[in-house]
Amino acid sequence: MQQIKSCGIIVMRTEPQLSFLLMQKPHRYDLPKGHMEPGEDEWSCALRELHEETGIAASNLELDREFRFTTTYLRSAERYDGETVNKTVVIFLGWLKQKVKIELSEHSGYKWVKWKPPHTIQKKTIDPLLAQLEIYFREKGAKIIV
Repeated sequence: MQQIKSCGIIVMRTEPQLSFLLMQKPHRYDLPKGHMEPGEDEWSCALRELHEETGIAASNLELDREFRFTTTYLRSAERYDGETVNKTVVIFLGWLKQKVKIELSEHSGYKWVKWKPPHTIQKKTIDPLLAQLEIYFREKGAKIIV
């Protein structure tokens, strides 16, 4: 069975309110993420995909080097002629340093979602990610109301 890995970043902002960025696909929301390229590490992939899909550069973020969300599941992959693959998704955490203009390249839109757990957005990856992030904030004693 093919093994594939996608990496991305959940982008958080504190102004005008604590919120995170979601990308709009035709029938669902997703995070800015994508498949690793040969020779690429997870961080490089996540930052490249973020920039390609949103226009947000690494210099616009304060990266949290401690938070790392990982999930693995089976799915049918178009790029492998519909074959079922074992997909791993790795998501890192980044905080916007200042307001940025989102430049869409692969999605029909985006939205900033107010941080108000629990969230019910997409049960396979986004909801578990947000649940883990809520625990992380509590454990770190972050000055975030969770």
